[in-house]
Parts: sequence; C-alpha cells; structure tokens
Amino acid sequence: MTFSTPEPARPHAPLGATGELLAVCRVHVLLPDAGAVGVTAIDKRPVAGPVKVRPLGLYADVQADRAHHGGEEQAVYAYSQEDADHWSAELGYEVTPGLFGENFRTRGVAASGALIGERWQVGTAVLEVTQPRTPCSTFARRLGEERWVKRFTDANRTGAYLRVVTPGEVRAGDAVEVVSRPSHGVSIADWFGARVAGTTVEVSQRLLDAEAAGEVRLSAEVRERAGRAVR
Repeated sequence: MTFSTPEPARPHAPLGATGELLAVCRVHVLLPDAGAVGVTAIDKRPVAGPVKVRPLGLYADVQADRAHHGGEEQAVYAYSQEDADHWSAELGYEVTPGLFGENFRTRGVAASGALIGERWQVGTAVLEVTQPRTPCSTFARRLGEERWVKRFTDANRTGAYLRVVTPGEVRAGDAVEVVSRPSHGVSIADWFGARVAGTTVEVSQRLLDAEAAGEVRLSAEVRERAGRAVR
C-alpha cells in the first residue's frame, strides 16, 4: 500500500493553554472481529461521573489486542473535536465521542498538534503525550469506510496516546491544561507525517537530543524508530 504526502501539521497549543474534556470513554462491549484476536475493544462510549486514571489507563477500560495496544505508553488515547469535525464533514455523519476508540474527546487543545513529551493536567491527573495512533485493519473494519487506513494516514489527524504521570480522576467538563512543553518542537503530526514521508532524520535527531538532555522520555516505539532513522 502506498500513501500520499500527509497533510501538514497544525499549530500546537501554547504553554498554559486550556481546553475542555468533552467526554471520557470506556469500552462498552467487546465486539467480534476478523483479526487474529477474534474480538476488539474499540467500541468506546462516554461515561458519566468521575473515572479513575491509572498507569495502565482508565478504570474498567480494556484493550483486546494487548500486543499492539495499551500498556503504560499507550494508557490513554485522546482525540480532538476539531479533528472529529473534519471527519464528520468528510464522512457525512457525526463522529461521536468514542467512535474512533478514543478515551478522551478534547476541545481547544489539539491532540494531533501536541508536542511529544507535552504534559496535560486533566482533573487531578497529569498525562504526557507519547506517540501518534497508527491506523490498523481493526480500525478500518470498525468504520467500514473504503481505503480507511490510507485516508486516515494521509489526513495526519491521528490523535495522541498519553502515559499517566500522576494518577487521578477525570470527568467530562474538566479543563485540559498544557502544563509543560519540551523545547524540541516536534509534534505528533510532525513525527507521523515525517514517518509516512520517509523524512524522519531531522525530527528524530531533535527527539533523541531532547531525551539525551533529560527533557523528555520517549516511548520505546518512538525511540527505536528514531534511532533507526539516524543510523
């Protein structure tokens, strides 16, 4: 499969910017799936009231394919309303919170435009942006849209995975505040777009330098890909 050049990165939120957590979503039911695991937990739906956020994600949430999803570096998946609105216009129906399998639906703080290593205060929890979501065949089957993996990739509106720095509680309506931002300037969209275009050397070096300086802690996946790019 070949991909077009992804859309350019969108501006990230400045330090101190505050958005809103529109919805907190957890698995509703495990669905049958044609993949190797046989089921998928991508059916996330909004829940009311406070939800505990722990190092492995939201209380009572689950990932069916734990070889490729979940873990401390993909504990929470955030997707922005602004990107959902793009897809609603593109697809012709509302992309409701949880439809893409996200845990957080945000507004006013861009998940795809967030810097790798950026930290958010949400409720009493602090979370750190780690890496983009890479679309998979399970996601394509969930949407049932033609050439979905390619379309999602080309749009470069992946949303962001986050690790939990400080466990706490979150609920819909909480503020999402950008409380720290690294100086390397590489956003989720910058990294994903460079990966797809095969131009990761420069952004990889910036990330590796930032980690060597103690400014960020890269996810294992980003560190490995960045290391291969600069060798």
